[in-house]
Amino acid sequence: MRTCIHAISLIFAIYGCGSGKDGPGDGDATDEPDLPGDGLDGSDGPDALDGTDVPDDGADLDVEEEFTPVCNAGTRWSPGTVAFRDVTTDWGLYGVVGVRLSIGDVDGDGWADLFVRNGGGEDDFGEGGTRRKFVMRNLGGTGFEDVTQASGLLAGRLHSGADYGRPGEVWASGDVDNDGDLDVFVGATRLESGEESSEMMLNNGDGTFTLGPEDSDARFLSIPSKPAGVTFVDFDRDGFLDLWITQNDDGTSPSQDRLLEGDGTGGFRDVTLYRGLYTSGWVSVDSLNAAESHSWAWSSHACDLNNDGIPELLASSYGRAPNHLWRGTPGGEDVLYENESVASGYAFDHRDDWTEDLNARCYCEDNPSAEDCDLAPTPADYSICASLFAGFGGSYRWDHDTGREPFRLGGNSGSTVCADVNNDGWFDLVTHEIVHWDVGPPSDPAEILVNLQDPLVRFDRPGNDVTGLERTDEGDGWDHGYMTGAVFDFDNDGWPDVYIGASDYPDNFGLLFHQDSAMEFVLMDTEDYFLHYRAHGVAVADLDRDGDLDIAVGHSRARCDYSGWECSDTSQIRVFENLVGDTGSNWIQLRLEGAPGTNRATIGARVEVTAGGVTQMQQVEGGHGHYGIQHDLVLHFGLGEACEAEVTVHWPDAAGSTQTFTVESSARWHVLQGEDPQVVF
Repeated sequence: MRTCIHAISLIFAIYGCGSGKDGPGDGDATDEPDLPGDGLDGSDGPDALDGTDVPDDGADLDVEEEFTPVCNAGTRWSPGTVAFRDVTTDWGLYGVVGVRLSIGDVDGDGWADLFVRNGGGEDDFGEGGTRRKFVMRNLGGTGFEDVTQASGLLAGRLHSGADYGRPGEVWASGDVDNDGDLDVFVGATRLESGEESSEMMLNNGDGTFTLGPEDSDARFLSIPSKPAGVTFVDFDRDGFLDLWITQNDDGTSPSQDRLLEGDGTGGFRDVTLYRGLYTSGWVSVDSLNAAESHSWAWSSHACDLNNDGIPELLASSYGRAPNHLWRGTPGGEDVLYENESVASGYAFDHRDDWTEDLNARCYCEDNPSAEDCDLAPTPADYSICASLFAGFGGSYRWDHDTGREPFRLGGNSGSTVCADVNNDGWFDLVTHEIVHWDVGPPSDPAEILVNLQDPLVRFDRPGNDVTGLERTDEGDGWDHGYMTGAVFDFDNDGWPDVYIGASDYPDNFGLLFHQDSAMEFVLMDTEDYFLHYRAHGVAVADLDRDGDLDIAVGHSRARCDYSGWECSDTSQIRVFENLVGDTGSNWIQLRLEGAPGTNRATIGARVEVTAGGVTQMQQVEGGHGHYGIQHDLVLHFGLGEACEAEVTVHWPDAAGSTQTFTVESSARWHVLQGEDPQVVF
């Protein structure tokens, strides 16, 4: 039996007694709710922004109690079992709108808060003003409150006023000054002087923020910037967080992605070229085919794909352009990056027969003497060509000069997720892509790239017909808008499941695939999770800290002006509470904290958990995906029927330190580097 330091509160009832959740509400997000109170009167947590008390995670309190391990029978989802319920209204989130979602514990109380963005424009906090961004503080698992304005996170540098909120839609959290609280990078489009810039916002320790250094390269004052992805990463393992920022276009064409080295105070300097990450403009077909030209970025990521301790850097690209993968070469502070985009298999897939594109076939039917058109089969029904020609304004979705080139046979790539999908100790990739019916096979689908465990980083694409991550489409006119998603173990069986979000195309809704056996997925019926159309944006965390992962999703209203495709009146987000925790699951959660020499938030730490004969692996990640997705920095592992787990932490420091220990199930553990883990209630 272990002793631990913790806060005495209702949280003890949840963990120590295996208590269930509050009874189900109606889940109706159409009625304006009363915002729930924190329900934790008398707790010893820190004061919140509004003066109320919230529970602390207990790591620094001096009340000592005994921890009694809880061992349950274990859970595994089966068809007909309802896994989620809508708690949007119950948890006080009515009126929060957006399609960019992420998690960050802004006030350090141990409860995951929500960042929601509905575009990157300015906010007007005045009565009746337009709101585009929300910082929603978790009130201890009972609801959320809007602290956006009070936090100061959107304070302007060029403009001011009580009701003004600075623009910026690409967000990520990390402790850049190692003072024990999460700072937030807010990326904003700035194409000319006189506009607000991206900003590194420094946490004051109480959930309020101050503008970071004025002369930081992270503000992009000397070059145009349109960030589409931002990831905190300590690439050189010096203990200070750096920034990997991928760029969309600069107003005219794609532009250079940037690696910025952190100085430990909130300042950053551009080291892109020095570290070998140079790409060229879009002027050479050969360069484009080799993925040596700028990405047309739609997201970013960083993860160690060859287990050498150095994170690889990724940029997924729009416009069917090649995705980029940069392999880090070990060398202490002299880390350099090499372009493995094409060789790795990440740039684009093997489906490169341009004649399968219906637009190409139609073009060749109209232009039979054009080069290689003798290779293109005749369209089965030419009337479809006429519809395409008219639908795209008097042209096809095809350029015969470039359409046959490899760089135009990739996908419109949204988020890439780095996860050990098959529990083999190597991170795989799950891509999320837009595919149109008329383009078909030449456009990469959303799928799993299995890590081949090659030191140079190589992947295999077994295909959705093998893994089960497929959806049957009938007839013409279908589109897959799969731009965001998440990999997480929703039923705590020890095997990660895959959620694929969907954007604003007809009949597109969020898809949840359960991993029934290793690398074999089954699409769940929406009655067993939730039906949410235009499910653009996702964030995952144990929001109520009951031992299972909840999920928040956005709602895209793009194209609603001329289409009624399952559009809601607003971009109201929805939050779904996981019900697995009520059914006897086993799990552990790990809140890591780095010692000197390691970034304190431990972003980049790689964690292996062995339980019941299965070894899982996750990393503490610093943001990824389409315009900034980030899940909780607290790692959650389902244990199936196992009641304890052996944990090995690979710390992101220069020495490559490792630490191994055993912990009991059904508890959150605080792991300070080099010390024994302590239970957090």
